[in-house]
Amino acid sequence: MSAIHIDKVVTSGTFSLDGGTWDVDNNVWVVGDDAECVVIDAAHDAAAINEAVGSRRLTHILCTHGHDDHIDAVADLSSLYPDAKVLIHDGDRMLWDRVISDPPDGALTDGQRIPVGGSQLKVLHTPGHSPGACCFLLEDADVLFSGDTLFQGGPGATGRSFSDFGTIIESIRERLLTLPAETVIHTGHGDDTTIGAEAPHLQEWIDRGH
Repeated sequence: MSAIHIDKVVTSGTFSLDGGTWDVDNNVWVVGDDAECVVIDAAHDAAAINEAVGSRRLTHILCTHGHDDHIDAVADLSSLYPDAKVLIHDGDRMLWDRVISDPPDGALTDGQRIPVGGSQLKVLHTPGHSPGACCFLLEDADVLFSGDTLFQGGPGATGRSFSDFGTIIESIRERLLTLPAETVIHTGHGDDTTIGAEAPHLQEWIDRGH
């Protein structure tokens, strides 16, 4: 039985792109055991995330993608945990560079495995919402952290710069809907869902074309 547990921190702030700004609530995921953990998407509030980390060793700050609402607390959180490695896919460096002046510590790559608490998070490159968008699969628990690639009710938005609807549909079809139906999806915003709940609706999303 895995000792891994998952903590959800909901933080509030703004998302800005293409000249617009919107108020958003983000899901920040802290994944680990009692000794160490990783943070998925350091959004808005480093203090709240730090409280969830607690006394554990933070090994990685992982970014599902480079939109500012998902990385705007990275610098503050990283200053609290200088040994934690900040990783983002190279495809989103142009988004990262708009928000953070220092480079990340490394690049996420498809198939890479991030160790945490005796388990592993597998990196799935799922472009579409952004070119470097990634999901993280906790394989031994059938849990997926989907960022903004897949939500309860459909794919992430593709109406702004650097996004593409056809690409996100291909990513979801080929990389996510092939996972076991019982896989729980922890999203970047909003409520959880499962692969089994979303898979039957793929054609509806394609027909809707949003």
